[in-house]
Amino acid sequence: MQPQPERPGAGLQAAPPEPLRRRIRRRRTAGLVCVTALTFAVSTSAGTGHLAPRPTPAGAGPISLARSAALAPCLITAGSAVQMSEGLPTAGGYARSTGTVRALTLMIDFSDAPGRGKAQDRFREFFPQTRDWFHTASYGRLDYRAETPVPGWLRMPKPFRAYGIERGAPFDPGYRELVQDIVAAADPNVDFRTYDLLNVLVTPNAGPSALDTVLSVTFAGNHEAPVADGVPVANASFVYSRQDDGSGSYDRTGYRVLPHENGHVFGLPDLYTQEGGGAVGHWDIMSEDWGANNDFLGWHKWKLGWLDADQIGCASAPGTSEHSLTPLAEQGGPKLVFVPLNGRAGYAVELRTRGGNDEAVCRPGVLVYRVDANIDTGMGPVTVHDSQRDSGGCTRSPNVHAELSDAPLVPGETFRDTARGVRISVVAADLEGTYRVRVTRK
Repeated sequence: MQPQPERPGAGLQAAPPEPLRRRIRRRRTAGLVCVTALTFAVSTSAGTGHLAPRPTPAGAGPISLARSAALAPCLITAGSAVQMSEGLPTAGGYARSTGTVRALTLMIDFSDAPGRGKAQDRFREFFPQTRDWFHTASYGRLDYRAETPVPGWLRMPKPFRAYGIERGAPFDPGYRELVQDIVAAADPNVDFRTYDLLNVLVTPNAGPSALDTVLSVTFAGNHEAPVADGVPVANASFVYSRQDDGSGSYDRTGYRVLPHENGHVFGLPDLYTQEGGGAVGHWDIMSEDWGANNDFLGWHKWKLGWLDADQIGCASAPGTSEHSLTPLAEQGGPKLVFVPLNGRAGYAVELRTRGGNDEAVCRPGVLVYRVDANIDTGMGPVTVHDSQRDSGGCTRSPNVHAELSDAPLVPGETFRDTARGVRISVVAADLEGTYRVRVTRK
């Protein structure tokens, strides 16, 4: 386990062995733990209806990454000390991110925090929005289904305060006890073998407001977790207080903590840092999950198995090469160019426009960002290049990092890394919305 960062929406990292992920909210500081098998992260999900068991075991690890001989130089990897990495392929132990993924979703309450209203109302705060978000982000490759075999509040045997849960709480002993109690209470109605992940929607009146302290947390890839029906509850997310910041956008945006947390269950790290979302801004939900809708970066879509090999360009050879890019929000066409710097890091290039999950894009264009597989979750593994530095940005949407909102390059603009001999230029854009990018490297 290992502690981690804070942001205007999620995490900081500390040294092993105790994974901790904190989330920092705009105008308020909040905390959130992330743990994974050695790194625990956060997530949640839903959708109702009993689904027949799959012929293969649930929770069968990450899918096969799209690759080819031409892409081999772009498969950056992490050192052994990195617990939750941007490296390719994603390590084993996380939930699958393609095909049908079943999410066991339970609503729990306590004697000192009884559920208010119907448990299904709590469920509907997040669904079907979360399922729809993943369907759009994955181009239909993730069929995310949630099931609520226990439709009402599941009462825990001890009061909430007895579990000792607070911001940054490790898995042991409080969460281990809570998981054991959840399993004991749900087991008569649940076959845990048929699910890929567990979502626990805690009654919002348990613990402090999310505006004061974010308790929501995911323990992912945790093979030392309690066992239920012969399988470890290895990927479990807990969501607490409502994420209402008072901006009036909660009805549209409050569910978005779940896609962020599910990103951890699928093996994605936090992109915010202790200073907040200034490294990536609103360009990935693993950076900011409050405010207007936003998508995953193209790099994450590759990691999750949502892009094919022919949609990715690997500019590894010296010299000049040209590449076409179609909007990341649209299905089909080339989506990502990667320029490796070494076996650990490189620059990713993609085209972002307003569409799909990207509702807040105010300057469409080519986004350039550095990916470093050797930097752990919450410590800044991704850094977006700001083409309009110190401009103040082009958005005033609540809970959107404004400075990086106008980061993309438009035709005629160039990104340069003179120290490494890399130049990325946006050459042109056609009427169909395809951009042409030229990569030059020594």
